[in-house]
Amino acid sequence: MSEWYLFPETLPSDLSPTQATVDEYLDHLTATARAQGRDRFFTSATSLAQDQAFFGSGATAGFGMRVSTEVTAGRVFISEAYEGGPALQAGIDRGTEVLAIGTSASTMQTVDSIIAAGGSEGITNALGASEAGVTRVLRISDVGGTREVPITKVAYEVMPVSSRYGARIIDDSGKKVGYLNVRTFISSADPALRAAFAQFKAAGITEFVIDLRYNGGGLIVTAKLLGALLGGNRSPAEVFFRLAYRPGKGFKNETFAPQPESVAPTRIAFIGTKATASMSEVMVNGFIPYLGDKMALIGTNTFGKPVGQTWIDRPACDDRVKVTAFAFENSAGKTGYFSGLADFVPVSCQAGDEIARPLGDPQEASIRQALDFLAGKPCTKISAGVSTLSVKAKPPELLVPERPSTVQREAPGTF
Repeated sequence: MSEWYLFPETLPSDLSPTQATVDEYLDHLTATARAQGRDRFFTSATSLAQDQAFFGSGATAGFGMRVSTEVTAGRVFISEAYEGGPALQAGIDRGTEVLAIGTSASTMQTVDSIIAAGGSEGITNALGASEAGVTRVLRISDVGGTREVPITKVAYEVMPVSSRYGARIIDDSGKKVGYLNVRTFISSADPALRAAFAQFKAAGITEFVIDLRYNGGGLIVTAKLLGALLGGNRSPAEVFFRLAYRPGKGFKNETFAPQPESVAPTRIAFIGTKATASMSEVMVNGFIPYLGDKMALIGTNTFGKPVGQTWIDRPACDDRVKVTAFAFENSAGKTGYFSGLADFVPVSCQAGDEIARPLGDPQEASIRQALDFLAGKPCTKISAGVSTLSVKAKPPELLVPERPSTVQREAPGTF
């Protein structure tokens, strides 16, 4: 931390640890930067093995679903279910409401009572540890009615680009638009990203909807690939984004590297939400100098993480410490969007996350607004402050534990 921390002036004068755990000590070291909104638990410790498994292939353990909560209303919904996970196999998918949770049919507790007693963290605890073999019974409600479903957590792999709706060509009143939904930036995304853009390129598509609404970030190299695939009209000498370290540590330019599958966009609509963070925000910020008002942020304001971490590993302890060490800048030097990207993008359009409709559906609220932007239609700007969306249109918030696992940081809401 003394050598690499991006905000060294905020470190306490006495670095001697008195805390009981590494997590508590890191929280102590970053307390001042956190109070300033510059390190909101970005500096953290995690399992090295867990990190390597997820970033390599999406390997994790759980029910294979994203959980969202409406705390004030005492409700829980499923925002997404992953292919290959037990939730989807049990008939649980986007739009399903969870009414009650129990370890068995005889120990069911209603969701509103769990939230009343323990807030959103009560739902996290009720769903159990992220370990294979953990079993729960969920009382759910969907278009098929209300029923109780036993479900067991298993080891599975998060598919970073859905095989159901991850990449498709939308016909919007005769105009072909490329739609891509990227769940997280991990190594296993590369083949799916290349295949998607080969399809888009063959169809001659130049306008795109890039859906990053639930993407909490991931690997720089994978995000760079997506930038390259969208950078067919960019020079390899042009900067996509820059890693700016603290004084004395220098910087690193990440340039465009056009691929055989690269396309040359004329307009891009990026869909984002409060869960859109880190490399997803870097993606949007990186294209601002090149597309200007030919691109837009659609949905709501983003999370606000314009910084990245250097990793320090201790394999013998299965420890990886992630130290916030650099800021992400675009080619114009713009960074510092700790309050989200709403005030950074030249154009933004407010839209809800309509979980009653499938992802990839052209009539889903955010996708419909994205298509309308591409068509040149007017819209309501996203506010960086309190949303002006109607209560009905406001989406539930993805459930993130107080101490999230690797998958819950990079793919928020995953259980």
